[in-house]
Amino acid sequence: MGDKRLNELLRWSVENTTTGENGPSTETNAQVPPPTNLTPELMAALMGGPSDADLMKGSMEIIGDPEVTLENKLIAFDNFEQLIENLDNANNIANLNLWTPLLEHLGSTESELRKMAAWCVGTAVQNNERTQERLLAIGGVTPLIEMALKEDEAEDVRRKAIYALSSAVRNYQPSMDHCTDELNKRGFTAAKTDAADMTAVDVVIHGLREKVKAVANGASE
Repeated sequence: MGDKRLNELLRWSVENTTTGENGPSTETNAQVPPPTNLTPELMAALMGGPSDADLMKGSMEIIGDPEVTLENKLIAFDNFEQLIENLDNANNIANLNLWTPLLEHLGSTESELRKMAAWCVGTAVQNNERTQERLLAIGGVTPLIEMALKEDEAEDVRRKAIYALSSAVRNYQPSMDHCTDELNKRGFTAAKTDAADMTAVDVVIHGLREKVKAVANGASE
């Protein structure tokens, strides 16, 4: 534990001990919690457990470790996805420098890892302009489009890519514009769409899903 965190924990401990021993004893005042700057990370450190940030970094390290089995990598990816369902954790992906390794897994040789990477991207950017902006800035929308349109990609992977795109473009016009431009470049007709118009966005997303469905039906015939 770093000196700064240790000092904060010690200060918090002293404040709370002092308040409990020498503070006001009236019933009303006793119910008022002492002032504290104890964050979830500090609480986790105080209790001896890893913070969510530690768990997120640890999960990504496991996923990227060539010595780890695919099964354990998928477990780590599932844990990562659950962690970033929390808005603060999703925003913290950038602070922890985890966007780059996450997006790199979109190009994994394992289809299950590609699917989980797309799933995590979709979770991270859902209803979150801050992460939507970040995804677009680091070039994460284009590989999702390529994955969604790739006919020899596994159907479940393509569907997760479309889910991620759906999350990335809703209520965020820059990504919506980029998405339609890139789709048109690749032969998929998509009209300019208002990102705040959910019905209009659904037209584009539904069209992508139908394309995947058509390819899957053709392959099964």
